[in-house]
Amino acid sequence: MRTDILRESFLSFFKSKKHKIIESDSLVPRDDPTILFTPAGMNQFKKQFLGQVSGFTRAATSQRCLRTDDLDKVGKTTGHHTFFEMLGNFSFGDYFKKEAIGWAWEFLSEELKIDKDKLWVSVYKDDEEAFLIWKDMVKVPSKKIIKLGDKENFWPSEAKQKGPNGPCGPCSEIFFDLGRDIGCASPNCGPSCSCGRFIEVWNLVFTQFNRKENGLLEPLPKKNIDTGMGLERLAAVMQGVKSNFETDLFQPIIKEIAASLKPQASGQKELIYAAADHLRAIVFAIYDGVLPSNEARGYVVRKIIRKSGLHLRALGITKPFLYKLVPVLAQIMQQPYPDLGKRRENISEIILAEEKNFTSILNSSNAILKEKFSDQIFKSDSIGTAAVAFQLYDTHGMPLEITMDWLEKQGIKISSEELNKQIEEQKMRSKSQSTMKGDVFSAKDLHLDMKETKFLGYKDYETKAKILKISKNNQEAKKITKGDEATIVLDKTSFYAESGGQVGDIGEITKGKNMFEVLDTRKNDKVIIHSGRVKSGSFKKSDFILAKVDIERRFDIARNHTATHLLQAALRKILGPHVRQQGSLVAADRLRFDFTHFKNIGQDELNRVQETVNKYILDNHPLSVKEMTISRARKTGALAFFGEKYEDKVRVISVSDISQELCGGTHLEYTGEIGIFRITQESSIASGIRRIEAVTGKGAYRIIKNEENTLRQVAKLLNVTAERIPQELEKKISRVKELEKQLNLKRMDIAKSSVEAIIERAEVINNIKVITELMESADMNLLRKTMDLIKERTTNSVIALATNQDGRALLVMGVTEDLAQKGLDASKLIRDVASIIGGSGGGRKDFAQAGGTRPQDLNKAFAEFKKIIGQLI
Repeated sequence: MRTDILRESFLSFFKSKKHKIIESDSLVPRDDPTILFTPAGMNQFKKQFLGQVSGFTRAATSQRCLRTDDLDKVGKTTGHHTFFEMLGNFSFGDYFKKEAIGWAWEFLSEELKIDKDKLWVSVYKDDEEAFLIWKDMVKVPSKKIIKLGDKENFWPSEAKQKGPNGPCGPCSEIFFDLGRDIGCASPNCGPSCSCGRFIEVWNLVFTQFNRKENGLLEPLPKKNIDTGMGLERLAAVMQGVKSNFETDLFQPIIKEIAASLKPQASGQKELIYAAADHLRAIVFAIYDGVLPSNEARGYVVRKIIRKSGLHLRALGITKPFLYKLVPVLAQIMQQPYPDLGKRRENISEIILAEEKNFTSILNSSNAILKEKFSDQIFKSDSIGTAAVAFQLYDTHGMPLEITMDWLEKQGIKISSEELNKQIEEQKMRSKSQSTMKGDVFSAKDLHLDMKETKFLGYKDYETKAKILKISKNNQEAKKITKGDEATIVLDKTSFYAESGGQVGDIGEITKGKNMFEVLDTRKNDKVIIHSGRVKSGSFKKSDFILAKVDIERRFDIARNHTATHLLQAALRKILGPHVRQQGSLVAADRLRFDFTHFKNIGQDELNRVQETVNKYILDNHPLSVKEMTISRARKTGALAFFGEKYEDKVRVISVSDISQELCGGTHLEYTGEIGIFRITQESSIASGIRRIEAVTGKGAYRIIKNEENTLRQVAKLLNVTAERIPQELEKKISRVKELEKQLNLKRMDIAKSSVEAIIERAEVINNIKVITELMESADMNLLRKTMDLIKERTTNSVIALATNQDGRALLVMGVTEDLAQKGLDASKLIRDVASIIGGSGGGRKDFAQAGGTRPQDLNKAFAEFKKIIGQLI
């Protein structure tokens, strides 16, 4: 059975059991700081598990997940993965063990027609209820029901003894028996054996307790069901193969890799499998908006790309290759993720750029290692050497084998014990990033006792409402008075809460002469929270108030938000349909738009984008707002912000036939209300991601007026009309260059005539001539040329020349050839001194230069320079 059919069969089966089919959440968990990536199907339902009403009590998903805790096992076993899909059915206070067990067995044995004789189950050792359901209701023979302990069959594992606090409970697992010819061949082999014969297919978690401090378990008033079944493992079972990597999810990728290998490398299955697996994690992480970087999630993606690159290198593929596999994966996942095909080129470009970067690091490894281990201290500091070697491996992806080989050739020792310690610590950090931290479910600030705030702000700018809750210092308060900072929750409001890049509204909440200034509006799930302070009088729970939005600011925000939609449309028109939103900020005074594009944007293209947006504005197109299902919106071609989680019902904002986007923000009625659109900056913020910043309306008008005033002033200073400014400036710049050239010649003549005097002022320190000179009105070029003249006329000398150029310190150091041959190094000398002038430097053994922000400390730098020479052995 093809995996696509298998996935659909699971969702259809539970749909027939009255489950709501929920779309997979992003790999980037929303509103959940406890994890870097979504590791399981239950994560998007935390609030439902805590009892928050959501409109459904049964759900089923096929959730994309990413875990890095078993990174080193991937490819070596049949079933460990970085990226995988988890099939799951969930009950929030609805059905419990009897139904969960019965339906699981029904799906596997009747829907999929798996041989019952090949299925075994496990239960928690103290869960007699589950045992009897399996034995008496499902009719599984007692000998095929094994009882396991807290580590294997309680969720979270060993939670009773070790925590975390929160909902927990026993679980029951279903195993598939591959047969006696697999594994240890022991007659007593069973699901508890780790030989590989028994595959864990499905885990049914019965969340029936609330763990409190000291391991106290109290029964939950509403019991929940949380199940998880790896799609890849189930596919292996249904396709009759011994390894997940032999299924249709992996084989096209594996064959593509194998086709590019030399015959001697094609047998290295572990490396091929690992590369194929990592590709899926990389692609879907980027699909969900995580770009390779040196921080948090981006760091994980970069690390996986580099690990894959090393696997491919070991297979003989030394040039960028991963990016070529993206279309293959897009084809495999076409049915569940049709958007992946549309974005495959952009994702390929991002991976290619990262592969090129890593290849460059590997190709320049000798120079990098020489720089990192240049200090003589490493000759005797094996622990410090291990720390640097690990940093190169962990941060830059430098293979340990390359580093170890280089260190051995240089005669530098490394502490294997320290290196292994650092590697193990990193594994633990990686594991903690893939699992939940702290309490599994925290009700803090969730406002679970609050109903959804009714939002009226699309049409109304002031609303009569009732105060439902007041919080002060993170504690619920009965009353707040003048000067108190607090948050207020209303039953309904016109205030827009920060969302989708749009900032929250400000304004005021009044009750007669009592006034609460709203300084920000945010949202916790569907509860809108007004933050601010009491300006006058007092407020208490159940007061009836008037909530008034700052209308002028709201309209400024709406101008920038509507302009953002027009900007994306213009970018797609000028640069191409690959342009996709990657992030945005819509404030009152400006807008910022991040988007996918791999090339620099020329000024001509930027001008065309700006002109296109302004044409859309001048044409005064009407905006239309429609509510529809998410599936219908996607069929109409409405653009969505990838990585954003959308409800079943969405708002679609359309501007004629120019733009159609899913958006919950506030907008204008006509594009003409924007007034003017002006780009203020364009830049690159990451590989394949560019940013445009712009202003509209009053902000754009102010910029134009300021530019006019500046032009007027320049024209007046040059005594020409504004139109003649460029020509006049060219003449004056040409004249300035000529004068500078003459001045530099005169300075050089002065330097030549003063070289002998500078040499005569040398001090002899430690049998070396030490020359220092603070030169006036010099630049870096003059310092260099003076250095060359001094070195031509002297030997056995070290020289330091410096100047104060427009408030910046410039410093050069030189070593005559005879001393350089003896090991004296100008680049090391300048590194030891440059920090004194607030900068850094580098160079060659015979010459080095530095710049700094503290020219007043140049004499201190000279003193340190002399001190270092005096300490030389």
